[in-house]
Amino acid sequence: MIPIHVFRGRRVALFGLGRSGLSAGRALMAGGAIVHGWDDGAAARDRGEDEGLTLDDLYKADWAQFSALVLSPGIPLTHPAPHALVQKARAHDVEIIGDVELFARELEHLDVPGGKPMVIAVTGTNGKSTTTALIAHVLNSCGYRAMAGGNIGQAILDLPPPTHRSVYVVEMSSYQIDLTPSLVPDVAVLLNITPDHLDRHGGFENYVSIKSNIFKNQSTDGIAVIGVDDPQTQEICTRISSAHLPQVRPVSVGNALGRGVYVINGVLYDGVVRPAKQVADLKDSDSLPGVHNWQNAAIAFAAIRDLLKDHHKLADAILSFPGLAHRLEEVGRLGSLRFINDSKATNSEAAARALAAYENIFWIAGGRAKEGGIEALKPLFSHLAKAYLIGEAADDFAACLEGAVTYDKSGDLKTALARAIKDASAATKGDSIVLLSPACASFDQFNDFEERGDAFRVLVQEIVRGHAATPELGETVS
Repeated sequence: MIPIHVFRGRRVALFGLGRSGLSAGRALMAGGAIVHGWDDGAAARDRGEDEGLTLDDLYKADWAQFSALVLSPGIPLTHPAPHALVQKARAHDVEIIGDVELFARELEHLDVPGGKPMVIAVTGTNGKSTTTALIAHVLNSCGYRAMAGGNIGQAILDLPPPTHRSVYVVEMSSYQIDLTPSLVPDVAVLLNITPDHLDRHGGFENYVSIKSNIFKNQSTDGIAVIGVDDPQTQEICTRISSAHLPQVRPVSVGNALGRGVYVINGVLYDGVVRPAKQVADLKDSDSLPGVHNWQNAAIAFAAIRDLLKDHHKLADAILSFPGLAHRLEEVGRLGSLRFINDSKATNSEAAARALAAYENIFWIAGGRAKEGGIEALKPLFSHLAKAYLIGEAADDFAACLEGAVTYDKSGDLKTALARAIKDASAATKGDSIVLLSPACASFDQFNDFEERGDAFRVLVQEIVRGHAATPELGETVS
């Protein structure tokens, strides 16, 4: 835990007692703050009470006593309308911040032998988690003490306090950026921007603006790593480069860049130096398949190339990355059939990356659909051998697939997997992929995408174990 001392002796309102909220409460109390916690859910309040939080109905509280409102990133700050407690805080001139802002303020006052820790902040619409985990993996492989947190894994304040050579790699959603006005990352990373969470930000323009705020506090000492393969990030890169604050490292997949990092046909190049140098052939990695993962790897390299002088060791560390759960995670094999868990693909944009990475796919998709459904995936339908549709979206997805892809309305994940294996066992095209990449939220049948992905992994591993001695895949399914 990182205790937060900046509110010692002062009263702080804490709303939202999920993972990050409870973490913030523990850290504030450890630093001597008087925390008044609340959540609209009774179960969450019970968890807060178990953690030793003082519960206080913030709808009825005296807001004149509070120095700050620490808000869960899941609570609307501005759109579609500010939450009632956000309005109360503003009416009483109480600042509204998040747990990453607490981390940022504490860092400013920490006295760490050997110097303050380094902070690498990572955002973007897609690829944040893989890139965050990859950066931490490479740094740890090369002798640093890197800790990943924030929007991935542990809440930022649950990470250990810094020591010499500590590096915090912080994944930040747009919601978290909105609640973090003072963070000054040594390296700020923006992978890409496509429309997402627009209801929470009042439109695409606001969403883009919030994402770009990850760079706003950087100076000439900082490094800005920006993927430039979409128009919005290109404009941000141009604007920041023109201001000469901070140092900019553009990244592209498919286009050679002078003074940038790029990938051509799967080969990673360092174009910051002249002449450009080949760093690694990313096709040698089983855990980073597809163009989107090539971008993740290139971004990770650009973020830490100045920190790690031995680029051969850095490249080896990238290629040794084991991958991330629920993101194109291989969870089993049966003969020539591979099982890929991409449960994190909760929209069509994310699923497109998976469909583009493979051929001869037996695709398990569906759940609670998001706006637009799977229309955007039509150019990739040629990669599909068959689709197996589950959850609330089955009928809508079937209508989109009609006439282009054979499909089966399987209903649930277990049924879909069994039917996919049966069909794949009869396929004659060689290697096949059973891919869970739902292009949907999970909430119709599971609590979250992790639970959905875990269920898929368990089902696959049970099948693989149960048929380990069966020589022919075609005999593995009854």
